[in-house]
Amino acid sequence: MVTLVALALALTSELLRPQQAKNEAVDKMRQILYSLNLSSAPADAEALYQSTIVDAYRINARGIVVEGAAFDVELADELRKPAEKRIYPVFEAKIDGEKKYVLSLRGTGLWGPVWGYIALNSDKKTVYGASFGHESETPGLGGEIDKPAFAQAFQGKRIFDSTDQFTSIAIVKPGRTVHGRDAVDGISGGTITSQGVDAMLFAGLKSYLPFLER
Repeated sequence: MVTLVALALALTSELLRPQQAKNEAVDKMRQILYSLNLSSAPADAEALYQSTIVDAYRINARGIVVEGAAFDVELADELRKPAEKRIYPVFEAKIDGEKKYVLSLRGTGLWGPVWGYIALNSDKKTVYGASFGHESETPGLGGEIDKPAFAQAFQGKRIFDSTDQFTSIAIVKPGRTVHGRDAVDGISGGTITSQGVDAMLFAGLKSYLPFLER
């Protein structure tokens, strides 16, 4: 009986694998689209993604385009490699005739991984939109990073200062500012998660600097 149950579970898992992979791909598409301020139902995500993303490619640590599919890049795997061997995905979109660049980010929150997508305007300096997600941050506290209010606060923020020096975007306690840097209010009661997002933004965007400055 135990053997039969184990076989049945293994078979079920194998049969469901293609659907699980499709669901994960659709969720990724929706996150990328949301960073472009576009929302879609799961059933419509693929069509909207295909009509919005006009190009996608991989870049190496020097910002040079290399072969391979951008959508297949697993940033968690790349971050385990030496910095000079990492590959990063770039997704180009056209919104109202203007080019946008979507960059992928990944870091660590209080209880586990956090991730996000930042869409930059054609100047590669100003944020057009953002989306964030997490695996296990505390609901109502750090878990609020995946809510629209947090992501929308990034719109219009600059990742370079007035002299074109990279600054990233600071995550600060509500009401505070950082001299010389654009900032976004962190999550009240989610200090460690907010610090994780701050570190993710700085390290992640810095990794794309060779591409952004080319």
